[in-house]
This record gives sequence, C-alpha cells and structure tokens, in this order.
Amino acid sequence: MKTAVIVNRMAHKGGAARRWPAIRAELEKRLGPVEPSFTTAPGHATALARAALADGVRRFVAVGGDGTVNETLNGLLDSSGTLSAPDAVLCPVPAGTANELCRALGHLAHPALAYDSAGGTRRQAIDLLRVRCTGLDGRPFERFGYLIVSLGAAAAISHRASQSRWAKKFGEIAYLLMTPIVTLGYRNREVAVTVDGVDTGRRRLFTALVANTENGGGGMRLAPGAAFDDGVLDLVELGDASKLAVLLGILPKTYSGGHIHHPLVRTRRGKSFRFEADADTLVDLDGETVGRLPLEVTVLPQAFFVGSV
Repeated sequence: MKTAVIVNRMAHKGGAARRWPAIRAELEKRLGPVEPSFTTAPGHATALARAALADGVRRFVAVGGDGTVNETLNGLLDSSGTLSAPDAVLCPVPAGTANELCRALGHLAHPALAYDSAGGTRRQAIDLLRVRCTGLDGRPFERFGYLIVSLGAAAAISHRASQSRWAKKFGEIAYLLMTPIVTLGYRNREVAVTVDGVDTGRRRLFTALVANTENGGGGMRLAPGAAFDDGVLDLVELGDASKLAVLLGILPKTYSGGHIHHPLVRTRRGKSFRFEADADTLVDLDGETVGRLPLEVTVLPQAFFVGSV
C-alpha cells in the first residue's frame, strides 16, 4: 500500500523534531525507507493529505499530536464526511502535547502498537463527529473530528491554555494549570439543549461536552463509557455550579470519572445535539477553538479507519 508520512516537527513545543529520528527508525523497520512531508503552517497537514490522496496514497501516517491527526483526517474526507477513497487508512503516531486518539487506541500504554499498526494490513472503523457552529470570523463553520466537542468553560480554558506562552511550557498539564484562572472569572451560561431533535429545555451550565471517547484534557476520564465505535455520542453537562464546587468538588474527580455522580452533572447519549445561547460561548473541537454557539454535533458511524494489528 502506498504510504505518506506527514510530520509536524513543531508538535510538543518542537519535541517532535527531536524525536523524529527515533520515530523514523521505528517506521522504517515496518515500512522500509520513508520520505516524510513536513508541515509548515496550520492546515498544512490537510493539504498534504489531499495531495497525497490524489496521487494514489492510501496509508497516511500522521506524526504529531491530535491537531496534526485531525488535520490529516480532514484531508481524507469529502464535504459530507465520507472518505474520498474508501480504502484510506489513518495511522497516528503520538508525538504531540495531546495524543488522545492514540491513548484511546492503546498506543500510549504500548508505544510499539502505533508503529505496528502503521506497518500492518488490518484496520479498525471509527465514528466521526461532524461539527457545525459559528466560526471565529462570524461565518458558518464546519469541521470533522473524532474526540470531544466542548462548550462554555471547558472551551474557554482550552482557548486560554493555547494562547498562553507560559502555559504552553507545561505541555499536557497546561489545561489543568489554566482551569482555576478561567473558572474564577467565568460566568455560567443559559443554554438551550436539543438531543436527537427533542428540546430538553434551557438551563444554566458551567460547561458541556459531547464525547466520542472517554478521555480528554491529558488523561481525564471526562465521559466514562464513551466508545469511538458504538455509533452514539455521550453528552456530559455540568450545571449551575459554584466556582468552589467546580474546583474542589468536581474537577478532582475527573481523572477517575467520578464527577459524573455529582448531583449537578447530567449525562445522556444521542446521535445529534444542538446548543444555543444568547451570551457569547466558545466551542472547542479536539483541543482547538473553532467557533461559538450555536453549535450542532452529529455522529457519522464508522466513517473512517485507523490502522490496527
């Protein structure tokens, strides 16, 4: 199978560049000599993937974090979220600050799996998230992802962490460090929530997320029980909680998943979700700030494939 290796050397604050020789050696044990394509700007991985796809490539090894993997995936999809080539396979290799797809696939616990999957012939079907919201420029925005869509405080925390020079120095724990800073200044939003076409009413929320996997935010079990191949998405809402309740009673339990038992946390499953609010409310997809409410999230079951062993 013809293979493209797309590498973001700037991932993990440039750490991917330092690791690249070792990563290349592991890939070449499985694939033979590789000719990598290096990204140079945001969105470049998408363009590289599209060009390679048109050239007959069907295996795409994405070396970087979730941002690089997401961009590469979007280069393999048409405007409806369907693979442009039905036999295209995405093979993520963890080298970024956040590697949650690789975590869900077991690559962080067993690093050799990422390389073996890239060199193997088997594949695993994964559900896709289709996200539509108001873009940061005020125009309609659509993008596809595979992890978590968040709104409200969680999106604001992610945004602040990505914009802060000092926070970036701490890698995965940047999100955790920024949480109390944003929380103390955040005002809960009145949000209207629709699930599978049913209006569930308006309520004040600190945050909400729609998840395709259990983990996010550097290993937090944000949506216990969520699975990326079950054809449904998991909604987790944190209601009108006080700042003290968030910081002392709920946040510490997110790593174990125990937060879902808090009386202000609501969970449910569905295939489509819509969120609306009068106040300006940020939206984050797979660790990137993509826009503002209103937001629509839909699952596309088993829409793409990752390498497997």
